[in-house]
This record gives sequence, structure tokens and C-alpha cells, in this order.
Amino acid sequence: RAIRNSGCPNAASIPIIAMTANAFREDVAAALEAGMNAHVAKPIEVEELYGKLCEFMQCTESMTKQS
Repeated sequence: RAIRNSGCPNAASIPIIAMTANAFREDVAAALEAGMNAHVAKPIEVEELYGKLCEFMQCTESMTKQS
């Protein structure tokens, strides 16, 4: 909420992904209600994290494949 209400010109549009150990539906809803664009629960699933990042970035297929 602090970022969204900061008054910075891009505060409303900058992507923010919550990364918490809380994975219950209510926790995800609370993060989204607080102004986050997405939620990723810990422990991190790398493919899920890449997927969320690619939702907000221009990813190419090669960027989403692990070596």
C-alpha cells in the first residue's frame, strides 16, 4: 500500500509480486487487496516464479527455459 500511495508517477503501474510463506487463499487475496499484482508462495517453485515474472515482462521462450 505504501508504494501504491507514495505519489511517485509510476507507483500505480509498477508490477509488485508478493513473495510470502503464506499460501492460503485468504493470504493471496490480502496481498492482491493490498495492491500487489501477483503472489508467489515459499518455498519458491522456479517455474511458477518465472511464469509470474513473465506476466509482467516481455519474456522470450529462451528466457523461460532453465539450463
